Amino acid sequence: MAATLRNAARDRLDTGELALGVILRQARTVDIAPIMKAAGYDWLFLDLEHNSMDLDTAVQIAVAALGAGIAPVARVPARQLWMATRFLDGGGLGIVMPHVDTAEEAREIAQALRYPPLGHRSVAGGLPHFGYEKLGLAETCASINAATLVVVMLETPRAIENAAAIAAVPGIDSLLIGTNDLAMELGIPGAFGDERIVAAYQAVVDACGAEGKFAGIGGIADRELLRRYIEMGVRLVLPGSDLSFMASAAGECAAAMRAFL
Repeated sequence: MAATLRNAARDRLDTGELALGVILRQARTVDIAPIMKAAGYDWLFLDLEHNSMDLDTAVQIAVAALGAGIAPVARVPARQLWMATRFLDGGGLGIVMPHVDTAEEAREIAQALRYPPLGHRSVAGGLPHFGYEKLGLAETCASINAATLVVVMLETPRAIENAAAIAAVPGIDSLLIGTNDLAMELGIPGAFGDERIVAAYQAVVDACGAEGKFAGIGGIADRELLRRYIEMGVRLVLPGSDLSFMASAAGECAAAMRAFL
């Protein structure tokens, strides 16, 4: 088996398409991976920051995702690099690191999540990415480096001010705005169309464009706002979560049934 590895989200990004992800908070079983693949998504955002999902559950879903052809990516709690590398060793194809404000913080993250010569990630053998086969380390590490998405979340005005410097850090692939936290920090909770949020997205899109990186969006479900930011240049997109999709579809069905009488 050759040490080749595909990341469906990265493949979309590299061709200028949208990489559509779904946030997973309630799902705890491995069948969520092929279900979301069948629904048309490219990557899973396994949220280990804002719920009780544990690392073992996330890794089991990640291994299932590898087989389904949908990229497993985890958001870990801020600065928990040990958790990030364990998820990657367990089958992950990407990490979203929240609350990154400076290029120095981004550089530390990139160095920890990339194998040499790009970084200093520790090497482990027998990875699920290659069916647990024993393959040459140089080849497998190069393949994993190429396939792994390293995403940093910008969630404060300070982070937006530093967007250009963060985007210039080698090994960082995407700058994703955490719109909820940014709006809270600006004192405008929920005002995702406010001119200050629009300006933040423009700054991040410009910074990413200058460095060949990808702008990302999270925290917004309104489709017209999503369209606006996508037209601006955002490509790594999280349009909803397992909970929001389930509750929305269930609510629509219940309302339709009630209307029959």
